[in-house]
Amino acid sequence: MSRHIVIDVRRLGDFGIGTYIRNLVRALARLDKDNRYTLVTFNKRPDELAELGPNFGTAEYSRPDTDVIQNAAFPFFLRRLYPDLVHIPLNSVPYWLQRPYVVTIHDMSSLLYPARGDVRGAMHQERYRRGAARAERIIAVSHSTRRDIESFMRIPTERIRTIYSAPDPTFFLDPPHISEDQQILQRYSIQPPFILYAGTIRPQKNVPRLVEAFAVIRSELENHPLFSQLKLVIIGDELSRYPAVRRAVVATRVEPFVRFLGFVPLDTLKVFYRAATLFAFPSLHEGFGLAPLEAMACGTPVVASDVPALVEAVGDAAELVTPDNLFDVARGLRSVLLDENRRRELSYNGRARAQRFDWDDTARSVLDVYREITVGK
Repeated sequence: MSRHIVIDVRRLGDFGIGTYIRNLVRALARLDKDNRYTLVTFNKRPDELAELGPNFGTAEYSRPDTDVIQNAAFPFFLRRLYPDLVHIPLNSVPYWLQRPYVVTIHDMSSLLYPARGDVRGAMHQERYRRGAARAERIIAVSHSTRRDIESFMRIPTERIRTIYSAPDPTFFLDPPHISEDQQILQRYSIQPPFILYAGTIRPQKNVPRLVEAFAVIRSELENHPLFSQLKLVIIGDELSRYPAVRRAVVATRVEPFVRFLGFVPLDTLKVFYRAATLFAFPSLHEGFGLAPLEAMACGTPVVASDVPALVEAVGDAAELVTPDNLFDVARGLRSVLLDENRRRELSYNGRARAQRFDWDDTARSVLDVYREITVGK
């Protein structure tokens, strides 16, 4: 029997969440021709949602999920759609959202590394906990995140399902022309060799330590025939909110060799992944590890921290480092930079590792969750 499933896709344009929403919806459209779907968009329908199929429609909603009034207004909006099930693809659940609903939790960083210590921060944490506690099912993107949910929020294990995400399939495609990649790099006035970081810039991402480790490597390689002009390229948002990163650059005297680009379009991000000598991701906490897998899909060697979620994602196809140890982060960077055979090995194994994660597999498991909840409705 057909069910009406509503998915909140207002974060479609976000960095990591957008990848999850876009690819999950596309995979559901490929696999499910029976259920009826309504995708709640932020204002006009995005081009990414075109041609999904006759059982997919959209409903425009004019407020973001950060709006305080969303706690009452969004549930009222959803009731008029008469859903059998609502899927919120990140834990930003309105306070009075009707049940049943599914929520996807990508990580626990907002509880473990709260951005605010004021009343609004406390309200966010309360809503986060309540949204998970009332969910019919929680989708955790890794076993590590599942354990965090069980430990920190005391959610019964039978209500949690581990369903992995995957890189966007376009990351596996070779560039149409190498010259096009070179033109994009020239537009940003960047040429190899460079180490790349891509992701949000928040305390748990450990970007200041990456800068410090880069400074150690630069001082060692300033006369190296290949890496004397080595640079660090940081793609990510909110730099102004985290002055510790800028302070680390100034303190280590590597300003001429560090570039901050902010967020870039997806096609541009692929160019930087492909051109990087290595991708560095020394995070202190992750929910899964999508960015390293994207780099691996592009054939780029990865140096990543040995935190559980990242090990779960990258396996033995990355150079693992202890993220709170500056000299071990530097060791990892050095060992990959200076060993061409190691870079070649990580490139090959990384591609194979990334290919183990597939959006159709993700969508099949999500459909199983939908069926669990709606059976008998």
